[in-house]
Amino acid sequence: MGWALRRAPPPTQSAFACRGATVHTSPTKTVLLALGVLALLVGLLWIGQGTGAVNWPASSFMIRQVEWAYFGAVLAIIGLILIWRARR
Repeated sequence: MGWALRRAPPPTQSAFACRGATVHTSPTKTVLLALGVLALLVGLLWIGQGTGAVNWPASSFMIRQVEWAYFGAVLAIIGLILIWRARR
């Protein structure tokens, strides 16, 4: 049996090996995933600060301010939606 040469993916796509198959992801999906993870993490931080569970930074005006927990929940949900869209 001979070896076959594979063509490299176009420069706008990155390739990941997945159980023998090559899966291409677009830069848009990568950006959506990064923004989604960032929004989720910031949202969780705001929830923690708003509920008083996270007291960092100590001088933050958001600590124990419940409305920031609500804002954080909305931002975390947006982050989850972005992650979901990027993974489709």
